[in-house]
Amino acid sequence: MNLNGMSIIIGALLAIILSSILGFIAGSWGILIGFLLGTIYVGYTVGEDQRNGAIHGALAGFIAAVVVAILPLIGGGALAGVTMEPIALITTIILDSVMGAIGGIIGVLLKGEG
Repeated sequence: MNLNGMSIIIGALLAIILSSILGFIAGSWGILIGFLLGTIYVGYTVGEDQRNGAIHGALAGFIAAVVVAILPLIGGGALAGVTMEPIALITTIILDSVMGAIGGIIGVLLKGEG
Protein backbone atom coordinates (compact mmCIF):
# COMPACT_ATOMS: atom_id res chain seq x y z
CA MET A 1 0.00 0.00 0.00
CA ASN A 2 1.33 3.38 -1.02
CA LEU A 3 0.01 6.54 0.56
CA ASN A 4 -1.61 8.93 -1.89
CA GLY A 5 -0.60 12.26 -0.37
CA MET A 6 -2.48 14.39 -2.87
CA SER A 7 -5.79 12.64 -2.15
CA ILE A 8 -5.21 13.01 1.59
CA ILE A 9 -4.50 16.73 1.33
CA ILE A 10 -7.41 17.41 -1.04
CA GLY A 11 -9.73 15.37 1.19
CA ALA A 12 -8.61 17.25 4.31
CA LEU A 13 -9.15 20.60 2.57
CA LEU A 14 -12.57 19.46 1.31
CA ALA A 15 -13.50 18.33 4.82
CA ILE A 16 -12.52 21.72 6.27
CA ILE A 17 -14.21 23.80 3.57
CA LEU A 18 -17.40 21.74 3.27
CA SER A 19 -17.91 21.43 7.02
CA SER A 20 -17.42 25.18 7.40
CA ILE A 21 -19.93 26.01 4.67
CA LEU A 22 -22.48 23.36 5.62
CA GLY A 23 -22.02 24.21 9.31
CA PHE A 24 -23.38 27.70 8.64
CA ILE A 25 -26.35 26.23 6.77
CA ALA A 26 -27.26 23.20 8.89
CA GLY A 27 -25.37 23.58 12.17
CA SER A 28 -23.59 20.61 13.68
CA TRP A 29 -25.20 18.17 11.21
CA GLY A 30 -23.76 20.24 8.37
CA ILE A 31 -20.30 20.00 9.93
CA LEU A 32 -20.61 16.22 10.17
CA ILE A 33 -21.90 15.86 6.60
CA GLY A 34 -19.20 18.16 5.20
CA PHE A 35 -16.49 16.25 7.05
CA LEU A 36 -17.79 12.90 5.85
CA LEU A 37 -18.04 14.12 2.24
CA GLY A 38 -14.39 15.19 2.32
CA THR A 39 -13.23 11.84 3.67
CA ILE A 40 -15.54 9.88 1.36
CA TYR A 41 -13.74 11.63 -1.50
CA VAL A 42 -10.43 10.29 -0.18
CA GLY A 43 -11.69 6.71 0.00
CA TYR A 44 -13.22 6.97 -3.46
CA THR A 45 -10.03 8.28 -5.07
CA VAL A 46 -7.62 5.82 -3.46
CA GLY A 47 -9.87 2.79 -3.92
CA GLU A 48 -8.23 -0.65 -3.67
CA ASP A 49 -9.75 -2.06 -0.46
CA GLN A 50 -11.48 -0.96 2.74
CA ARG A 51 -8.26 -1.00 4.75
CA ASN A 52 -6.60 1.39 2.33
CA GLY A 53 -9.64 3.68 2.33
CA ALA A 54 -9.77 3.66 6.14
CA ILE A 55 -6.09 4.56 6.49
CA HIS A 56 -6.27 7.37 3.95
CA GLY A 57 -9.56 8.68 5.38
CA ALA A 58 -8.18 8.62 8.92
CA LEU A 59 -5.11 10.56 7.85
CA ALA A 60 -7.25 13.15 6.08
CA GLY A 61 -9.46 13.43 9.18
CA PHE A 62 -6.42 13.79 11.42
CA ILE A 63 -4.92 16.54 9.26
CA ALA A 64 -8.25 18.39 9.03
CA ALA A 65 -8.73 18.21 12.82
CA VAL A 66 -5.21 19.49 13.54
CA VAL A 67 -5.58 22.35 11.05
CA VAL A 68 -8.95 23.39 12.49
CA ALA A 69 -7.50 23.25 16.01
CA ILE A 70 -4.47 25.37 15.08
CA LEU A 71 -6.28 28.04 13.01
CA PRO A 72 -7.68 29.96 16.00
CA LEU A 73 -4.20 30.13 17.51
CA ILE A 74 -2.69 31.54 14.32
CA GLY A 75 -5.56 33.94 13.72
CA GLY A 76 -5.28 35.55 17.14
CA GLY A 77 -8.05 33.51 18.70
CA ALA A 78 -5.82 32.65 21.65
CA LEU A 79 -5.54 36.34 22.44
CA ALA A 80 -9.33 36.61 22.36
CA GLY A 81 -9.71 33.58 24.62
CA VAL A 82 -10.74 31.13 21.88
CA THR A 83 -8.79 28.03 22.84
CA MET A 84 -9.55 24.38 23.36
CA GLU A 85 -8.80 22.40 26.49
CA PRO A 86 -6.09 19.77 25.87
CA ILE A 87 -8.38 16.80 26.59
CA ALA A 88 -11.05 18.21 24.27
CA LEU A 89 -8.42 18.76 21.59
CA ILE A 90 -7.12 15.20 21.83
CA THR A 91 -10.65 13.78 21.87
CA THR A 92 -11.63 15.85 18.83
CA ILE A 93 -8.57 14.73 16.86
CA ILE A 94 -9.22 11.06 17.71
CA LEU A 95 -12.93 11.25 16.84
CA ASP A 96 -12.25 13.10 13.60
CA SER A 97 -9.68 10.45 12.64
CA VAL A 98 -12.24 7.69 13.32
CA MET A 99 -14.89 9.57 11.31
CA GLY A 100 -12.34 9.98 8.53
CA ALA A 101 -11.69 6.23 8.51
CA ILE A 102 -15.44 5.57 8.27
CA GLY A 103 -15.72 8.08 5.41
CA GLY A 104 -12.77 6.44 3.65
CA ILE A 105 -14.43 3.02 3.89
CA ILE A 106 -17.70 4.44 2.54
CA GLY A 107 -15.79 5.98 -0.39
CA VAL A 108 -14.19 2.65 -1.27
CA LEU A 109 -17.57 0.91 -1.06
CA LEU A 110 -19.18 3.55 -3.29
CA LYS A 111 -16.46 2.95 -5.86
CA GLY A 112 -17.26 -0.74 -5.71
CA GLU A 113 -13.77 -1.95 -4.86
CA GLY A 114 -14.41 -2.96 -1.25
